[in-house]
Amino acid sequence: MTTADEEEQVRTERARAVALFRYQLIREPADPAHSTRQRGRMVRELADREHPGPFGQPMRVSRQTLDRWISAWRSGGFDALIPPARQVLPRTAGEVLEMAAALKRENPARTGAQIARILHRHLGWAPSESTVRRHLARLELTGPKPAVTVFGRFEANHPNELWLGDALHGPVIAGRKTYLFAFVDDHSRLLVGHRFGFAEDTVRLAAALRPALASRGVPGGVYVDNGSAYVDSWLLRACAKLGIKLVHSTPGRPQGRGKIERLFRTVREQFLVELATPGSDTLVPDLLSLNRLFTAWTETVYHRTVHSETGQTPLQRWHAADPPTIPTAAALREAFLWEATRTVTKTATVSLHAIL
Repeated sequence: MTTADEEEQVRTERARAVALFRYQLIREPADPAHSTRQRGRMVRELADREHPGPFGQPMRVSRQTLDRWISAWRSGGFDALIPPARQVLPRTAGEVLEMAAALKRENPARTGAQIARILHRHLGWAPSESTVRRHLARLELTGPKPAVTVFGRFEANHPNELWLGDALHGPVIAGRKTYLFAFVDDHSRLLVGHRFGFAEDTVRLAAALRPALASRGVPGGVYVDNGSAYVDSWLLRACAKLGIKLVHSTPGRPQGRGKIERLFRTVREQFLVELATPGSDTLVPDLLSLNRLFTAWTETVYHRTVHSETGQTPLQRWHAADPPTIPTAAALREAFLWEATRTVTKTATVSLHAIL
């Protein structure tokens, strides 16, 4: 069942709950055995009282509305009391908005979009992102929007034409800072490769890039910044061996890197923000757990969510093209050979790279 079908089912169930509430109110005064005077007295008494609504919230119903429901029931029976499914939720219940505010107070870094997703996951439906944002703004739970510099737009014509690579500062795990190396396909927005590590160096970069090449194929080019891991001669050699054009952005002018910046914003707002929630430290006791959780989020959430710019999920856009060409194991092994010159110490040891 698709998300749209689930939402429609929820609306239908809530519409029937509204109809049952209406019927319970008018059942007695609608009895044909009562005179007009008796019915009028009953309706006035109902209009003067507060009733528990169909979803638990207290509410009052006017006499005119009760008379209209009685007339509808007499002419069309129970089905006439069922409102159109898409008109059941014209306003968001106060309890739901309170939950949204509580989620924001629990973790101030959560965005309106993330809170709406959490509500939908737990309730089966959720108010729109704009509704959540307006409610949080009324409670002064939102901060100022950061300034954004806009550059020209570019998009690769097909998958594996261009990958964008960068590193994101991650959470502290087991007392150590982590870094996320990630590569995203420019055309499909598919997260082709990723890996959290304890250092921002070429070893961790290789740990993200090599599995990406083995599973997603060889891109025509890789666009990266000028960080030390990306200007290392090893990366240039690996790309040369596989026929990949390695391109570095101009320092201070990161045109064309908006897609991976957008990806990292999504990672922060949907994945990392939950790791800052009280009690989440039990889910990520070590680096292995962090990478497992991130892989699960990538495959079940990010890759299957419609992208606002492409109108498709990353997986749909990726699979719309021909299958990629996967390099052989021998070619990958040759491309990822390490070579370095080091001086042997007096104790006959040599330093190469830190432990993963």
